[in-house]
Amino acid sequence: MTSALVPISPRGAAGVQPRRSGEPGVLAGAHRPPRIRAVCLDIDDTLVDFTSSARRAVSDLIGRDDMWTRWQLTTDEFVARVVAGELPYDLMHQARTKAFFADLGALLDDDLVAVLEERRRLQLNSAWRLFDDALPCLDWLRAAGLRLAAVTNASGRHQLAKLASLGIARFFDTVVIAGELGAAKPEPMIFHAACERLDVSIDETMHIGDLLEVDAIGARDAGLHGVWLDRTGRGTSGTCGPTGGLPRLETLADLPELLVSEYLTPDACGESALPEQRGEEPVSASAQAWSNISHRR
Repeated sequence: MTSALVPISPRGAAGVQPRRSGEPGVLAGAHRPPRIRAVCLDIDDTLVDFTSSARRAVSDLIGRDDMWTRWQLTTDEFVARVVAGELPYDLMHQARTKAFFADLGALLDDDLVAVLEERRRLQLNSAWRLFDDALPCLDWLRAAGLRLAAVTNASGRHQLAKLASLGIARFFDTVVIAGELGAAKPEPMIFHAACERLDVSIDETMHIGDLLEVDAIGARDAGLHGVWLDRTGRGTSGTCGPTGGLPRLETLADLPELLVSEYLTPDACGESALPEQRGEEPVSASAQAWSNISHRR
């Protein structure tokens, strides 16, 4: 398992025995593990490889690959305006793109900006892809009886369309979008809204995402169990700040092992908490289908 669980005791430590899947047990000589009934997941760069696709689309648009950070900063500025109710979502993308080109010294008229933004959008939408560990992990979480929410700071309908086009919308009981709620991670309000929609208490909900401060620390400070998905290995390179003892995973393939070894989940408690399928095609696979999820390498 490629993870850092601090201060969670490592497997094999004296007096601590990991719980097998299906066994509710109590850690020997220690407290009862916390119960998890729901998991919230970030979307971009957690389930979907957003950065690779988006960076390529911007690079093709301007003919250079050294302005990605500037694009991100400009996008964050305009998304924040949408979340604050200062800018309609339908106007955000074109306004962002116009401002980005202005920063590069190109003052473009609205018609040309619209053409360029549509070109970028079409390329981006055709390039979305899931990380290889996303679908098996979602399958396992649903089979384990956990309620699921997607929680995203991205604004607008495109996130729902993205989940549908990638075939994973069926896994989620709710999708919480910052631009619709008027609050963004790491604000407690967006995490609490997810818990309310899932009808699960805050302290029985886990949130995992790729941004340490926004996802993991934000969730923890809101009362949830925060987990940092560190796909790039920043936690081992010394380039990130203090993690506050939060679990750190480098792949979603390790999330089931974290859940069954350190927490109580519905299947382990004998509960029947699997969300209704709402008439959709059943989720494939059983809990056994990925019982060795973290040993695929």
